[in-house]
Amino acid sequence: MALNPKKHEMPTQQPQVRAHNFNEVALGYSEEIAIAEAQRCITCKNRPCVSGCPVNIDIPNFISKIKDGKFEDAYNVISLSSSLPAVCGRVCPQETQCESKCTLGIKFEPVGIGRLERFVADWHNNNSTEQPVKPNTNGHKVAVVGSGPSGLTCAGDLAKSGYDVTVFEALHTAGGVLVYGIPEFRLPKSIVAKEVDTLKQLGVKIETNVVIGKTLTIDELFGMGFEAVFIGSGAGLPNFMGIPGESLKGVYSANEFLTRSNLMKSYEQNPNTPIMKGGKVAVVGGGNVAMDAARTALRLGAEEVYIVYRRSMDELPARKEEVEHAEEEGIIFKLLYNPVEILGYNNPDNPRDEKNGFVTGMKCIKMKLGEPDEKGRRRPIEVPNSEFTLDVDTVIISIGTSPNPLIKNTTDNLEVNARGGIVVTEDGLTTREGVYAGGDAVTGAATVISAMGAGKTAAKAIDEYLSNK
Repeated sequence: MALNPKKHEMPTQQPQVRAHNFNEVALGYSEEIAIAEAQRCITCKNRPCVSGCPVNIDIPNFISKIKDGKFEDAYNVISLSSSLPAVCGRVCPQETQCESKCTLGIKFEPVGIGRLERFVADWHNNNSTEQPVKPNTNGHKVAVVGSGPSGLTCAGDLAKSGYDVTVFEALHTAGGVLVYGIPEFRLPKSIVAKEVDTLKQLGVKIETNVVIGKTLTIDELFGMGFEAVFIGSGAGLPNFMGIPGESLKGVYSANEFLTRSNLMKSYEQNPNTPIMKGGKVAVVGGGNVAMDAARTALRLGAEEVYIVYRRSMDELPARKEEVEHAEEEGIIFKLLYNPVEILGYNNPDNPRDEKNGFVTGMKCIKMKLGEPDEKGRRRPIEVPNSEFTLDVDTVIISIGTSPNPLIKNTTDNLEVNARGGIVVTEDGLTTREGVYAGGDAVTGAATVISAMGAGKTAAKAIDEYLSNK
């Protein structure tokens, strides 16, 4: 049988349909397509794809199981390394990780590893009746701060080793950024809930509405009998540009916009959400979060949505698939432009009320690309006398986030760097004994799978620490 040089296409909703609903865009492989895609794997002896996975999933082995139609066995292989397979199969940037190492990709398109992982996880969730077996306890208690990808991964790995693990979540539903930051059309809430339920069956306890730093401190957790603490509180502090007009009504951080949309359940049919209706929207930034915000605004009824980014399409940091989906849905890309001021008018009922004005537009300046910067990306340079005004009434700033400073004030001897990230060693140990950290709380905003990798590393280190202790 001749080798198919291309990945099997992922079935999706039609763009003109999905742009007006919050149902998942990608529909998933059928069993037949999954087996056919798995058969593209040439089973390399040196297994380079595994080195590209931050949690070291045995990729050739699970794909081999799919070839044989043993889907539950494939799930069991993935579960040895990943606590969130249905999540990773949907939101991980496989094209720059495992798939970028695929030997087949040297000559053809790489194997669709992420699509196969999603298929296996979905097949398990839809067909398996087996329940996870709760391990015997080893008598040690560990607290996990935050129920995002790093926290859930750390909790799952420790629970499998017999630890009594409690996860403390600030909001009322477990999942962190997976629930509040990623829109329904990319990662359904039911998928995250299923993954969390699996961890609960392993014995993980979830305490919601607990803000570490307010409700409890790190020091108090140790006083409650916890012998180690993992901080996976994410990076929830939005960055802004520092330009005039950012305090106007109608200006959001992408973090706030997406959290509001998810909290208010705007993904449900006929939602009653006051976030926005109609109008023209500008999203400033070019990452995955910017794409999520733009596509969410479109689904909330925006007439036109612009992505305003100061570099070209080649430098967009968002996943290629997300950019393509955004273009198909009608998002307008204003590339090589940079905002310099958000324009607005004052409250018409109170002309002296300068703090409560409303957005009427955004002044931008044209950019060109100069020499590469320290990260290797060509530096954007302003083009003189090229200002113009974009007619919008909502602006969403999506230029990154930083770790929340609340955590560092909850205990002594917890060092942070200039960006607010918690300082850790290679195994996630902070400058305080018994306290570990990982994910965005350390690195700033990054990928779900890198946060999971950090949680996995810290879980191993905590196990060694408590075993030696």
